[in-house]
Amino acid sequence: MLRITVPSSGSSLTFSTFEKYGLPAPPNGVDAEVNDDVVLKFEDEEEAIAYAEQLEMLSNGLDDKSSPQYLAIGDMIMAIRNDEFVVNYNEEN
Repeated sequence: MLRITVPSSGSSLTFSTFEKYGLPAPPNGVDAEVNDDVVLKFEDEEEAIAYAEQLEMLSNGLDDKSSPQYLAIGDMIMAIRNDEFVVNYNEEN
């Protein structure tokens, strides 16, 4: 199982933001840490990449590019794209 943490510090995403905007959860769900970080859970890197692409399509459909929802989605995409396992997977494929 692949777990990608989106830190709440320096980010527009917290677990409460995730719930407030009804953002789509990854296939294996989401956990909240004590410090309000969001942990995205995936079966593997391929599933994480597919989820990031789903989030990109969702963000492209939002009109307000400065909304908290848009910024939170962007933070999730960046966390996935910058995850060391996802980066290694992309380099190998």
